[in-house]
Amino acid sequence: MKQNTFYLLAGVVGLAEVGLFLLSVHLRNPLVITAGFILGVGLLYVARMTVTDVREDERTRLINEKAGFRTLEVFWVIFFAVSLGTAVIGFSTPLGIPRGNPLARHIPRDPPLLGYFGVLQMILLCCIAFLYIAFRVYYARKYGEWESDEE
Repeated sequence: MKQNTFYLLAGVVGLAEVGLFLLSVHLRNPLVITAGFILGVGLLYVARMTVTDVREDERTRLINEKAGFRTLEVFWVIFFAVSLGTAVIGFSTPLGIPRGNPLARHIPRDPPLLGYFGVLQMILLCCIAFLYIAFRVYYARKYGEWESDEE
């Protein structure tokens, strides 16, 4: 399989995952998207092993390692900060914050809905994907992955 065919397959799997996610929400069954996601990742892993024109050298591995490490390094800070914020929202309602507190003016008084956490998780998942892409592009430029050696 050529690398571009693999990328097309990854796009198709991504669209199928979106469809499975919507189906899972419609059916109210998280097992559909969970199993579908694991199967999709497994399919892509097996398909990647069959790609014949992969150009991977030490520089590519270094760029991937640095991008992955930086993504985790930045993401855990974002994840921790967002989690602290949601914990405050979750704990502030049952404990009762005095109404006169100006900081608590925008905190919802109703019990938090679980839909908020689902949207928050989707934002965090998008955040980690975009972080990895941004760091991957940054390190690829820094180490000259896209430059040709022929001069």
